[in-house]
Amino acid sequence: MTIGTDPELDALVREIIGRVADKWTMLALEVLEEHGPLRFTRVGELIGDVSQKMLTKTLRQMEADGLVVRTVFPVIPPRVEYHLTDLGRGLSEAFCGVWHWAEQHRDTIKASRLAFQERTAARSD
Repeated sequence: MTIGTDPELDALVREIIGRVADKWTMLALEVLEEHGPLRFTRVGELIGDVSQKMLTKTLRQMEADGLVVRTVFPVIPPRVEYHLTDLGRGLSEAFCGVWHWAEQHRDTIKASRLAFQERTAARSD
């Protein structure tokens, strides 16, 4: 992989990273991958601490990018479900590595953060 050899591809990758690397998109990917098709409210409950406005924005962008499908069922009141597309599942698999990496290195990261805090506290004294 060489950054800069294909400017169009570079721009697309940077755009995808910018959109997907935000926490709400990553969490929505995780929730939908883990639980399958879900109603809007349930996605929000499982993500936790996300506003309705932000969840709407996130799911709409994911739909525009082809990561999720929004299905409206013709019942009263209307029922809406979201599910990952094959593209969304593929991206979810790619980002799943972040969770595995974090799990594997959790203790090292905690120790590094603590050591950093101790060093910075000692400098400010």
